[in-house]
Amino acid sequence: MGLSADQLKASLDTVAAIEPAFAAAIARAGYPEPRIRAPGYETLLRTIVGQQVSVAAAASIWNKLAAALGDLTDPATIARTPDEAFRAAGFSRQKTGYAKSLADEVTSGRLDLHNLPVDDEEAIAQLVRVKGIGRWSAEIYLLFAEGRPDIWPAGDLAVQIEIGRLLGHAERPSEKLTRDLAEAWRPHRGAAAIMAWHHYKVDMDVI
Repeated sequence: MGLSADQLKASLDTVAAIEPAFAAAIARAGYPEPRIRAPGYETLLRTIVGQQVSVAAAASIWNKLAAALGDLTDPATIARTPDEAFRAAGFSRQKTGYAKSLADEVTSGRLDLHNLPVDDEEAIAQLVRVKGIGRWSAEIYLLFAEGRPDIWPAGDLAVQIEIGRLLGHAERPSEKLTRDLAEAWRPHRGAAAIMAWHHYKVDMDVI
């Protein structure tokens, strides 16, 4: 499961002691709420369903697929379902391929979502073997579903924007610079990312 409220607070207090800009952000926006997803196949399938569509559209597609197929938590269900059933639920041809790639990786045993490598980079490498799961999706899964404390999604646009704002950069930092800026926050970068999203939302609400 993801990082708890207590874990977030402890990690962010540590980061704030290193980087005063985080102390100011916490004073302004408060501590973020936990972002927790259930570990396992269903969460990754939902990630694929939600790509490039609104939350409402993703929910509609998921509900249609569940109505047609039943138990979506079993990858064998997806593996044996004809492509036409996916298209009827609103899947594109590409997403159908992604869903079947995930099901195949899990049912074959090549991907064991309950026994991923302890090393974060090795775990990411296994996840991105699934078609449709890029580095960002893999990082989000490891952070929200497994609660890995040092995941740092430096390629996330909102993280880049808010880290740039918090640290006083005139322009949005690149992915490489965003990664470099966070080196001093190890092993608490996951909490820093969640704080960046939280503070970004506060900034957007104010604008």
